[in-house]
Amino acid sequence: MSATSSWNHKYDWSMIDRAAPPKRTAEERVCDFLEIYADFDEATAKEQASRCINCPNPSCVQACPLNNRIPEWLALTSQGRFLEAAELSRSTSNMPEICSRVCPQEKLCENSCILNARTEPIAIGAIERFVNEYAFAHGGVTPVQVEPNGRKVAVIGSGPGGLACADQLVHLGYHVTVFESLLIPGGLLVNGIPAFKLEKHLVARRVDLLAKCGVEFRLGIRIGWDLSLDTLLTNYDAVFLGVGAQKTKKLDVPGAQFSGVVQALPFLIQKNVEPWLGPGEPIDVTGKRVVVLGGGDTAMDCLRTAVRSGATSATCLYRRDLANMPGSRKEYANALEEGAQFQFLVNPVELTGDASGAVTGVKCVQMELGEPDASGRRKPRPVPNSEFLATADIVLVAYGFDPMPFPAESDFRRVATNEWGGIVVDENQMTSVPGVFSGGDSTRGPSLVVHAVRDARKAAAGIHRHLGVIKAA
Repeated sequence: MSATSSWNHKYDWSMIDRAAPPKRTAEERVCDFLEIYADFDEATAKEQASRCINCPNPSCVQACPLNNRIPEWLALTSQGRFLEAAELSRSTSNMPEICSRVCPQEKLCENSCILNARTEPIAIGAIERFVNEYAFAHGGVTPVQVEPNGRKVAVIGSGPGGLACADQLVHLGYHVTVFESLLIPGGLLVNGIPAFKLEKHLVARRVDLLAKCGVEFRLGIRIGWDLSLDTLLTNYDAVFLGVGAQKTKKLDVPGAQFSGVVQALPFLIQKNVEPWLGPGEPIDVTGKRVVVLGGGDTAMDCLRTAVRSGATSATCLYRRDLANMPGSRKEYANALEEGAQFQFLVNPVELTGDASGAVTGVKCVQMELGEPDASGRRKPRPVPNSEFLATADIVLVAYGFDPMPFPAESDFRRVATNEWGGIVVDENQMTSVPGVFSGGDSTRGPSLVVHAVRDARKAAAGIHRHLGVIKAA
């Protein structure tokens, strides 16, 4: 219900129900790869923002990796000052229109909203999306070029970390060149995240804005193969490595070599850039039974992509229970609505195949949760005599990723890495090589877009301090 005009706004939360953004039906959305959510209208955005009680120590800000000034731009939104709200949102986030779509707000800001103790939290993500799309539509986001400071920085990778670092630096007066190995900038924002979560024109819009601010993009260049570290350090004053983590974790069970066993990322990339013109055969799941191994957001993406690509069934096998599954609950709910199936407390132990070497099924064992491990999660253990077979024509392995190593002969090997291949950085995001910085998945392993943005902003500040540049007036 709506609050009356005479009601004290401090108590709007008790008079106004939380609203979800408009959402297409499952029957409609499984027929295409378009985004499933739409924006709030102006009246709804104002009303939903008015639910915020502006608590003195906002836990939503503390829970946001970027410490976004959420209550402040919610207050502006509630007053209809949408362009000001968007400007404040952009002051702490380099791509709020993207983060509002792909961040798991239910685990971060909204999970920490104080209203959770009494009712449902503020729809922070949907409001953030609304005000920023409003700003784009009404001329509130324009390219700004600042006076050059005479220094140059090379940014390696055009994923969220690379784009955020380039954004920070170009507005400090640096000439920034972004090197990308692929022919389309955007990294996993374009190749890894399905369009039903993030349509590609939104990434292209952000890249175009950066280009108009003065960022140079050089595409199709593989760092470590086509360009050496010494060359970069000769031609640039500093380097940021935002190369991500795309080395897949292998399925280590008998039968993993059968045809039809596919890593998640190649599958998602192919479906994101159809028609597929890259290396390797197209992965066709039409009319096939698809089994997805893993329980993270990549597994959810695989399930929902398989459904849209014509699979007769798409089933997730996960060795822990739902409460311990790392994937977003919102994505889990969307996958269920779209027809995906889940089997929890199930662990694959072997793959079966036919005489031609094609996969036919996944031998599994039922699991139960035992004592907590070092991370505090209860460790799964097999239930004796509980084996069963899950039939499959395609098995998608979504067990996560590690950072890609540089070529053995490359001078990038001077950059120190840890035991699992992550780039080691100090408190300023600088690596073991002076002047070379890094952040995002390449340093922390697979994580959230917002974490990559935070690391990139920190690295840009570190570069600025390292080079001792005073921002041009």
